[in-house]
Amino acid sequence: MLLKRDESIILIVDAQERITPAIHQRDIVTSRMRWLGEIALQLDVPVLITEQYPKGLGYTVSALQEIIEAARVVEKTHFSAWRESTFQEVVKEYDKKQVVIMGMETHVCVMQTALDLVAQGYQVFLPTDTVGSRRPNDKDTAVARMREAGVQIVTSEMVAFEWLEKSGTDTFRHISKNWLK
Repeated sequence: MLLKRDESIILIVDAQERITPAIHQRDIVTSRMRWLGEIALQLDVPVLITEQYPKGLGYTVSALQEIIEAARVVEKTHFSAWRESTFQEVVKEYDKKQVVIMGMETHVCVMQTALDLVAQGYQVFLPTDTVGSRRPNDKDTAVARMREAGVQIVTSEMVAFEWLEKSGTDTFRHISKNWLK
């Protein structure tokens, strides 16, 4: 199945100040989250952000500031965001069936949220260049487990091109000007 921008939301899971410094290849992961988040905003794809106990782990990293300002932010204490009633309400309000999930850590909060979303009937897409864990093996194992559970494994560029659908449009020209970030 292909992604459709009018059926999608972006979910950024726990890209927080005190988590991010420990993430393997954090600069690449954060950069790709920002890049895809900016495209989502340009295409009017809603953005939802979760923060795991922000009083202890800090708030979403400042590198995502432009995206944060346009997003809805939900605090949580469960590892799976789906286990929070506020999160469920917000996701249901969007009335979208496709969830593009990004964030940290891949093998904990991202995976548990993705698996719960699949169990609830959502089509979940995981751009692997937008998720990170402290150890590469944890990330790789979680990606394999999510694939087996029905999560679609993609990259940030795959998401962007599927949302855009074709070249030659004003939207494509505007976005492709900054393509090689």
